[in-house]
Amino acid sequence: MTHPLRENLVSIANSPSDGPQSMPGGFYTDADLFAWECETILQTGWHCLGRADEIPNDGDYFTQQVLNEPLLITRAGADIAVLSNACRHRGMPVAQGAGNTKRHVCPYHAWAYAPDGNLLSAPRMKNTGFDPKTCALPSFPSRIHNGFIYASLSDTPDPFDLADLDALIAPYEPENFRHIHTAKEVWNCNWKALVENFMEGYHLSVVHPETLHHYTPTGLSRKGPSGAGFTSYFANYPDSAAGRGNGAAGLTDEERKRSTLFAVYPSQVVSVAATTLVSLSIFPINAEQIEVRWTLSTFGNELDDGILADRIAVWNEVNREDREKLETMQRALHSRHVTGGPLAGPDYEGTVHDFQKWIAQRSAELA
Repeated sequence: MTHPLRENLVSIANSPSDGPQSMPGGFYTDADLFAWECETILQTGWHCLGRADEIPNDGDYFTQQVLNEPLLITRAGADIAVLSNACRHRGMPVAQGAGNTKRHVCPYHAWAYAPDGNLLSAPRMKNTGFDPKTCALPSFPSRIHNGFIYASLSDTPDPFDLADLDALIAPYEPENFRHIHTAKEVWNCNWKALVENFMEGYHLSVVHPETLHHYTPTGLSRKGPSGAGFTSYFANYPDSAAGRGNGAAGLTDEERKRSTLFAVYPSQVVSVAATTLVSLSIFPINAEQIEVRWTLSTFGNELDDGILADRIAVWNEVNREDREKLETMQRALHSRHVTGGPLAGPDYEGTVHDFQKWIAQRSAELA
């Protein structure tokens, strides 16, 4: 039977563009709805795991849990693979954290795997049914796009079509940004709440009066293009704001005077400016808790170490401000009085309506 919140979503997603509505609190707290999301849109979707240049050398790796799957992201020669981080013997993770190694050795019984996932050794294994060729770490569908590593948990993932988004951000040359910083945090909020928060400019001047208002005030936010797998908006800078650097040679003055924010559904949100690219990968833990893995990259060598440290500090504070608000709201979303209210106009919350429409469409396709 269709979940009532999914039926509610279809109705709200189909509301006119001049009368959009927010979803009731259960959309962000209901465990049964979350279970459906895990089995469908989060299972078949493409998740951003990080930046390709986080693992530039042969044997470099990092790990990430995505829903029920422990993943090992590893470079073997020129190739990056997304592998199951569960030993083929008894299921123990073969790697932790990040680093570089010629072999991943399971800490339980010392089975060893090459960076490409092939089994190298299995000490004292005399079982007649044992065949090393069948004991490689399984791989997941993955791809490198705009310098990001994407993977899907499904053997039949959603189509990967970001052509319209690529046209929007191509002048920034996102594939040429250089990774500087990675951080992980656990936030006590629903995954959709962070997607919506990052993708609307309505809160900028209220929630970020010291960190963002002076160069991305709410009043200058403008809706950007949207498509089958993404939405976007522009956080424009006032004339009084200091420039954010030159960046790629092909950028227009208009592109240098704004941050372009976009979401790649289901769970990546990004802000790209001339010299700074910040990406948040959202990994749901349960209906009310997420792990956020965020990276900051810079274009070329235009910014010195001091400026980059300042940018990291600002984004740490921006994330803290958003986290506090979302965690406070998450507790209130359980109220029976959170029934959904009117959304602001397209320039301020049109991206939220885009996200609703995408989930509603996928809900219908996967019903």
